[in-house]
Amino acid sequence: MRTAEFSRKTSETDILVRLCLDGAGHRTIETGIGFFDHMLDHVARHGLLDLQITARGDLHVDHHHTVEDVAICLGEAFREALGARSGIRRYGFAVVPMDEALAQVAVDLSGRPYVVVSNPLAHRRAGEFLLDLIPVFLHALADRGGMNIHATVVTADNPHHAAEALFKALGRALREAVELDPRVKDVPSTKGILT
Repeated sequence: MRTAEFSRKTSETDILVRLCLDGAGHRTIETGIGFFDHMLDHVARHGLLDLQITARGDLHVDHHHTVEDVAICLGEAFREALGARSGIRRYGFAVVPMDEALAQVAVDLSGRPYVVVSNPLAHRRAGEFLLDLIPVFLHALADRGGMNIHATVVTADNPHHAAEALFKALGRALREAVELDPRVKDVPSTKGILT
């Protein structure tokens, strides 16, 4: 089982993440931000990741520190659990509809962080959650996890549906990318290394 645990404590947040890449989607997520918990729940469920996240943050300030620091910890857990990345499929892609919303996410576990986000619902909220925090989350996840992530909300009217479709697609793309391919015996790169 490819597992990892990562914790981070600062003056703004106190976070613990436990991750199993070869899981069944079991999750316990408590960040203090209900909508964010709901989105992370989708990543675990659709990614078949066993995921435990506990976070305490300065929510009296805003959600930014908690969202970013959870992503930092989750990215570090992915990096540790993936190890040398031998035998993985490396690439993952998913398109997910949610009523009127459609989102797509492509992931490359190249070891080189890069993010492209297209979000037509920027500056909108789903409940109290500002959707501008989605790119913050993706950038921190990619940076610490060594991932290339392209995330696009193709169409949407409802902010909740847009975010949900995007996080479900992220989970499904990660599931495909981390999956072990029995035909791949080493690192899936002509360089012989993923960094």
